[in-house]
Order: sequence, then structure tokens, then C-alpha cells
Amino acid sequence: MQQELEWAIEQAQEAGEIAMKYFRSGVEVIRKSDDSPVTIADREIEAFLRERILEKFPGDGILGEEFDETPGAGRRWVIDPIDGTKSFIYGMPAFSILIGLEFDGRPAAGVAHLPALDETYWGSVHGAFLNGDRISVSDRPLSRALLLMGSLKAMDACGRLDAFTELARGAYATRNWGDAYGHCLVARGDAEAMIDPAVSTWDTCAVSVIVEA
Repeated sequence: MQQELEWAIEQAQEAGEIAMKYFRSGVEVIRKSDDSPVTIADREIEAFLRERILEKFPGDGILGEEFDETPGAGRRWVIDPIDGTKSFIYGMPAFSILIGLEFDGRPAAGVAHLPALDETYWGSVHGAFLNGDRISVSDRPLSRALLLMGSLKAMDACGRLDAFTELARGAYATRNWGDAYGHCLVARGDAEAMIDPAVSTWDTCAVSVIVEA
């Protein structure tokens, strides 16, 4: 998978240039049927990545957030063109481009590129890295832990807010850093847990590999 991973890093960084073209530009926000936001940046990036994948690996499947799934055999690329669209539209820099690669239905490699922060995380069986430097999770106990969470509204809607509050009482601190950025902070050892009760495959495929690696 190393060759595919290196290729995916390059594509994510190129996609980041597209994102920065629209970031803090007053881009139009469209509301999907579930009231979640999408912008031209989300759709342009996913179209770009799909085209690149089909050119390089025409037999692979593709699953993305914005367009219909492309079937394939054996391997599947999983794309979140802008993970953290709400952060993106509010001008917050903690959004990312996620590219994951599944093999036989299991995540095997992942890239998370945060263009506004100039950070690229990746993970595979060879380990986890941030801008080329190896990273690892922390070993701090809960009493010294920093717990991260996604949306309070989502936590409440999923019936998890009371449980998170109980857990948080035993932690040292809590912060609300949603989306992939929270998982990246866990992967590099700056936080101990990122808890989000409502996620899709494109939200977790890439970052699960990075955190586990």
C-alpha cells in the first residue's frame, strides 16, 4: 500500500489548493436534505479526486460524501472532500481533505490533509506521521486527559450527552474540536480521546487508520 499512500498524499495536497481558493471567500452555502451544508468547494474537490482515482486505478471502487458510489473489485477509496464543512464556511482553519483506502472491506491506509494549517497526517501498517515525522498517541491517565468532542447538539440528539458529561468529570479538561482534526490531535498525542456519536464511513475511514497506526 505504500505506493498508493504516497500517491494519495499528493492528491490530498493538490485538493487542498482547491479548498484554499474558496476558503474565507464568502462561498455560497447550499443546504442538503438533512440540513447539512455543502459548497462548490466540496463538490469540486470530490470530482477532482474521483477523476484522479479513475485515471490511476480504474478497477477500484470509490465512496464519497457528495456523489454516488462507484463500484469496484477488492479495493475502495473513501473520500471526504471537506471534512468539517461547517468549520470551512465559518472561516475556521480546522477542516481537512480525507482520503482512505479499504482493502477487503477494512481500512488499510489513510490521509488527512489540513491545508489552512499546513498539516498532513497519514497512516498505514508502517506507522503514523505528521508532515513526515512519526507520531504516537499519549499514555496519560484519564485524570490528566484532554477529551475532545464533536457537536453538542449531535451528542444530545444521539442520547450521549449525559454519558459524555459523566466521563468528562473524571478528565483533566475538555474541548470542542470536531471532525477529523480532533482525531488527528489524538493521533499525535495532544489529546486522549475524540468522541463523536454521529459519523459516516467517509468521516472515519482515513482517520481510523491514522489513530490505530
